[in-house]
Amino acid sequence: MRCHYCDRDASFAPELNGVRVGLCETHFREQFEYLAETDALAYLRQELDVDRPE
Repeated sequence: MRCHYCDRDASFAPELNGVRVGLCETHFREQFEYLAETDALAYLRQELDVDRPE
């Protein structure tokens, strides 16, 4: 799979509702940093219950 933003090989391929989007490491980091600057990351942490003790 190729990166959605460039022609490099995708290192990550997140999937939502059956749709997969390939991201190279550079573009994955850029998107992650963007999410970290918004409320989206806090929403994901809450939805995924990331801080839940095992």
